[in-house]
Amino acid sequence: MQYRKLGDSDLSVSEISLGSWLTYGVGVEREAARACLDRAFDLGINFIDTANVYGRGAAESVLGELLAERPRSSYVLATKVFGAMSDTDRGLSAAQIAKQIDASLTRLKVDFVDLYQCHRYDTETPLEETMEALTKVVRQGKARYIGFSEWAPAQIEAALALGGVEKFVSSQPQYSLLWRRPEEKVIPISAANGISQVVWSPLAQGVLTGKYAPGAAPPAGTRATSDSMGGAMRNWLEPRILDAVQHLKPLALEAGCTLTQFALAWVLREPNVASAIVGASRPEQLNENAAASGLAIDPALFAKAEALVAGLERGR
Repeated sequence: MQYRKLGDSDLSVSEISLGSWLTYGVGVEREAARACLDRAFDLGINFIDTANVYGRGAAESVLGELLAERPRSSYVLATKVFGAMSDTDRGLSAAQIAKQIDASLTRLKVDFVDLYQCHRYDTETPLEETMEALTKVVRQGKARYIGFSEWAPAQIEAALALGGVEKFVSSQPQYSLLWRRPEEKVIPISAANGISQVVWSPLAQGVLTGKYAPGAAPPAGTRATSDSMGGAMRNWLEPRILDAVQHLKPLALEAGCTLTQFALAWVLREPNVASAIVGASRPEQLNENAAASGLAIDPALFAKAEALVAGLERGR
């Protein structure tokens, strides 16, 4: 496993990180979650990402139980705030941030998180209020650094322009061969301001593994067949997308790796990316994912891959 510095922080994070959206405490049983977490540590993955809203606290609670068995210094822990935790609890107001950080720390059974992220931008709360509240969280020792997820370029720049507040060190965008929107503005702005990308859905919800064939039923036991996890990926299961992905397989073969590893290595080819978040319901999935770290692949193969999916990428 290779490691990269997270923005202008002193955090060193594994190039492959373990996420918990739709999985731990939601679509994956506790003992399966334990097995995945144990395998992640065995493989050198030290970066764990979650959010308060995943299962409305369930993912944080499962991780809190499992991580309590390990030294706090052995992992980098990130969570997020914004999503609805009740009919009245949501957003990035000062009151909500103060309430939700304490609730997250309780569920995670830790005194602090390494990275506290705004899950989305809150248009109903003044940016100054949000940034001052996040700054208070850092200065109280409840979080070491702050980040954001899926903020628009203008929103990022507005936050950077504020004085007297903590600066963001991370951005968490969707980014993959099939979703390249961050390249236009978010990555350049981030790179110029000490902010790294922590990428979610680098495999386009599993479509870039190549296991979903056009015209065929999804394989049994995959995310696409799950009632709790399948809904998030239906837009990716279009025949033209699945067909193009099948044509990527010979490129991965030429590179000497699996298509999964090829797709993750493509994301990691971007210097501003610190880590690619993967989800896993089985430990063996992590074996394959982790092997993408440090892969040296001919850029010409990546260029061919980009040409094959040209016009199919979402978010362009």
